[in-house]
Amino acid sequence: METVQVTTQHIILNGFLGSLAAGMMTAVGGFGVYAVRELSQRLEDGLLSFAAGVMLAASFFSLILPAIEFGTDFYHNESLAVLIVSLAILAGAFGLFWLHKHLPHEHFNTGHEGPASETISRIWLFIFAITLHNFPEGMAVGVGFANGDTANGFSLATGIGLQNVPEGFAVAISLLSIGYSRTRAFLIASLTGLAEPIGGLFGSALVSVSGPMMPIALALSAGAMLFIISDEIIPETHRRGFETVATFSLLAGFVCMMYLDATLG
Repeated sequence: METVQVTTQHIILNGFLGSLAAGMMTAVGGFGVYAVRELSQRLEDGLLSFAAGVMLAASFFSLILPAIEFGTDFYHNESLAVLIVSLAILAGAFGLFWLHKHLPHEHFNTGHEGPASETISRIWLFIFAITLHNFPEGMAVGVGFANGDTANGFSLATGIGLQNVPEGFAVAISLLSIGYSRTRAFLIASLTGLAEPIGGLFGSALVSVSGPMMPIALALSAGAMLFIISDEIIPETHRRGFETVATFSLLAGFVCMMYLDATLG
């Protein structure tokens, strides 16, 4: 009994540390904000669109496809898994839509929307979507270690960590584009990565629960991310005459994250 307890504690610790390391790579990417000297409107729209491309690829390759795989393995029925994932994607999008309508916030360029409030920053809806993305990725790392396969958990943590580098940069650049200082943008981008060790601890400690919940959590996050991309970022980057730059920047971000996901995820 004592040996089992020690082993369980070791697995939980590995899951937590692996997801913590992956989450810290967000800070590595966020540090790139210090390399940006001047942010013109063209560059702003291009970088925001690059962020959208990163998020779009992550939604598909880091969240939706793994959700279907997890669901198929757990439910032993691919059609049922796809149905559950589809409903969870819609639920995630509608959940963020509800927050969009009821929480005070501001769009990147067009300004305030929703009830007046001085306590909620205009960027927190965007940060919330990023956090939703990072939490289930941390869960995936935790579950990878909880399955007892250390090599698999380490590989998954490495892949997700490398994906977090361009994502952290995208978040920091987005914050910089709406007036945040470089240091504040870096710190907030770094903090979004802390959702991963929390998810990793949850996934490794409660693997029996996170088994059926994993595909739902991943798909909810994907739905929230897709809503942000379509409702917030793309419209905002097509208002000032740089639609072509924005379009190809989105494609560049998508390809960049797709490559990382496909080769390292």
